[in-house]
Amino acid sequence: MVELQKIQFEGFKDALQLSNGIVRLVVSVDAGPRILFYGFEDGQNFFHIFDEPKAPCDDGEWHSYGGHRLWYAPETVERTYYPDNKPVEWKFENGVLTLLCPDETSRSLGKRIAITLDEKTSEVKVEHTLKNIGLWPIEVSIWCLSVMERGGTLKIAAPKFIPHGGGAGQTFEPARSIVIWPFTPMGDPRLEWGSEFISMRQDDAYKSKLKFGMLNELGYALYELNGEVFRKDFPCLANAVYPDMNCNCEFYTEPGFLEIESLSPVTRLEPQCEATHTEYWSLSR
Repeated sequence: MVELQKIQFEGFKDALQLSNGIVRLVVSVDAGPRILFYGFEDGQNFFHIFDEPKAPCDDGEWHSYGGHRLWYAPETVERTYYPDNKPVEWKFENGVLTLLCPDETSRSLGKRIAITLDEKTSEVKVEHTLKNIGLWPIEVSIWCLSVMERGGTLKIAAPKFIPHGGGAGQTFEPARSIVIWPFTPMGDPRLEWGSEFISMRQDDAYKSKLKFGMLNELGYALYELNGEVFRKDFPCLANAVYPDMNCNCEFYTEPGFLEIESLSPVTRLEPQCEATHTEYWSLSR
């Protein structure tokens, strides 16, 4: 059975806790919203929470706070960094926690997050919805960012290895494109291009920033942390056009944290229309 409690968490006085006896989630509703905690009962938090600000700060500036959030791409300073520091309306019905984010009227966008925790497993369904509340069409991609705790390793399944040289199974088609941001040093030891996984390690010893993305047809990413594994599943729709040179997932790290990001196709939203992008999370040991 899934239970909902009102709690205080870190510096957030108004937070909601969902638990099923196996895992728990904590969600801020006095700002954001942010999913601030996801982990096993009495276990570690897979999400990183920033020290500053430690509590909602309604100063007209955008704050990450940490945890998991709903954004939209393409990224621009003027549009993406909307200060979401206001209280969030919410309802809990039929096992679904729905977060009704304050409208971003200057961006003509409304945001909604619906969270469903399975009763018997660690699985969480997170639905992210954008709505055009303006008068003209908008082209947008739903962008979902999870800020992961320091010290872990991201893993993405590498394309299946097929030897070159002809014969059964030989193909001359490329397997996958990798998109690199200009601040990413290609020889950084935190990156490993393995035969089974592409890995990126979060390591505070390295001060530079890293970011890469891809069109991941398998549609999942792993984060290994202290003997436990977080898995995020996300769609890869055939023939769709994704942002950032066709990326449906992107990954970023710097000292303190690592981000696992999934994106929806670029969508033309007509006035009063909406689009939804769904992730599934799970934990294992």
